[in-house]
Amino acid sequence: MTNPVSTHPDTARVHDGVVEVIAARTLYDVGHLRPESHFEADLGIDSVIMESVLLSVREHFALTAELPAGPATIGELVDAVRAALAADAGSGAPAPAATDAGAADPVTEAVVAAAMRQTQYQRHQLALDADLEGELGVDSVVLTSVVAEATERLGLTGPAPDLAGATTLRALADALRACAPAVRSTATATETAGDAGTDTPEPRRAPGSASGADPDGWDHRSMKDFTEQRDPDLFAKTRSFAGYLRSREKDRLYWYGMPLHSKCGNRAVIFDELEGRKREFLMFASNNYLGLANHPSVIEAVVDATRTYGATHTGSRFIGGTNMLHKELERRLAAFKQRPACIVYPGGYSANLGAISALVKSYDTLVVDRLNHMSIVDGARLSGAVRKIYRHNDMADLERILSRSAEQGTGGRLIVADGVFSMHGDVCDLPEIVRLAKEYDARVMIDDAHSTGVLGVRGSGTAEHFGLKGEVDLELGTMSKTLAGMGGFVVGEEEVVEYLRYYSNSYVFAANIPAGVAAGLIAAIDVIEAEPERLKRLWTNIGTLRGRLLEAGFDLEHSESAILPIVIGDERRAMEMGRAVRARGLFCQTVVYPGVPLGDARLRVSVTCEHTPQDLDLAAEIFVDAARETGVLPTP
Repeated sequence: MTNPVSTHPDTARVHDGVVEVIAARTLYDVGHLRPESHFEADLGIDSVIMESVLLSVREHFALTAELPAGPATIGELVDAVRAALAADAGSGAPAPAATDAGAADPVTEAVVAAAMRQTQYQRHQLALDADLEGELGVDSVVLTSVVAEATERLGLTGPAPDLAGATTLRALADALRACAPAVRSTATATETAGDAGTDTPEPRRAPGSASGADPDGWDHRSMKDFTEQRDPDLFAKTRSFAGYLRSREKDRLYWYGMPLHSKCGNRAVIFDELEGRKREFLMFASNNYLGLANHPSVIEAVVDATRTYGATHTGSRFIGGTNMLHKELERRLAAFKQRPACIVYPGGYSANLGAISALVKSYDTLVVDRLNHMSIVDGARLSGAVRKIYRHNDMADLERILSRSAEQGTGGRLIVADGVFSMHGDVCDLPEIVRLAKEYDARVMIDDAHSTGVLGVRGSGTAEHFGLKGEVDLELGTMSKTLAGMGGFVVGEEEVVEYLRYYSNSYVFAANIPAGVAAGLIAAIDVIEAEPERLKRLWTNIGTLRGRLLEAGFDLEHSESAILPIVIGDERRAMEMGRAVRARGLFCQTVVYPGVPLGDARLRVSVTCEHTPQDLDLAAEIFVDAARETGVLPTP
């Protein structure tokens, strides 16, 4: 006997599946997606997003028949899917596999629905026992949003619980259930709220709306507590955060964004906005690793080119914005990195956004290190790809993920890792990444933001450092650090670079760096090649300060670069040590959430070739004294 659902698919079932896919691809709430909703006029779904939606719908329902082009509404797409399912049933095609994510109690259902919206996965892709990081690519930032939305869906009051220890969706649901064992089902809550004379449930208190102060007056909240505040007034979260920020500034713990009043060398004059006066600091917060930002040849090149070509250009690279200096800069960067071709972006951040989103699509897999830079994280989100996170520099975990993704057999795979990790200073295990990529037929992109000008005999980056030139598919860099300018770049094979030039939105639809900046960058490359002693001096300074800090008892993790992290852990103590360091006349970065996960706070110390032996001695003395004052190191 023929199954009637197979030949005449149930409209409600198909509708729910289509709506789930659209919600995952667009982040709309399912309640907003009605049969009559027009894709363009009502939902703003353009042809590019629509192509992704149609492909995802076919995958969701395991359709073999093509969907017709141009459905204008959700109802029309549902009808098209029903017809395609009926056609597949008539041809004997297998029905789509079931998933355990659908058979859920109210708490699990809320968790799955929140995960769908926050990750853009479809329901059938969210296995309840899949590892959140390694298999689903859910990092701590996304997890915060999932928990906040799930508690909102369940009508829980109070602050969103901290469930960072949950490693699967099932564990997340169990932890939420333990936090609120009497949680009502969504249906019951709706019915109760709708009864005459019944008050609606009290809304969940927004993070940051209470003082969060301990008995000793310390406000234990962090920036994490203000990311998911929900209120009809979009700006409510800004007011909550403003009070928190003012209190941190009053205590001289937040010191971010203070303006320079001088060149940034081994010393710099900074205007202390909290005290209303200028102060000179010993500078250990600059990424000017080879001192090129103050090199006379670089400055002169910027000035001369600006006089010749003007302050800026007035269009994107495709529309009147390309200057001969852009072409020359790309040629010089390709030669410096010893690769065939180069594309220059407006910034390093936009280089990651543009390259990843151009190459990787929703049916591909992006495999990333847990501690990669946020620009890589955002590039992954923009691409819509399946994202899988391997434990930091853990090559066994990387192989496990590659093996599983290879078994699935759909789409391509791109491994992306920082060459030098910006808040930790350690170097990726590039030889093993390259080996595994070859074994599992994946491509590799390395972000050399903090490697260019630092690693390798010539300073060309991570691939040179490991003797793997030509073995890395794409090398990305930023020009605002060692190269002392502005912009980002990607080098690789010519046909890949040309593809990026036409498909990277952050290149096609953005103005690029001014001609003067390009000229300064070319001059910076000249200096690097003509004055190799700068690189040698940098590494002498790194070794000197690193040795002094280790001898004093500081935890520097596995730093092998110009970035020396003084790991403290506790956010309060890290901020207090940062304050004590600044009070002694040294400026370095205090890094707390979201720069690092909660519990991993640190001071980030950047060494340059401009630091003198006297600077390094004084810095070591200041760090030790500040650490003893704040209890980071014991008092002798």
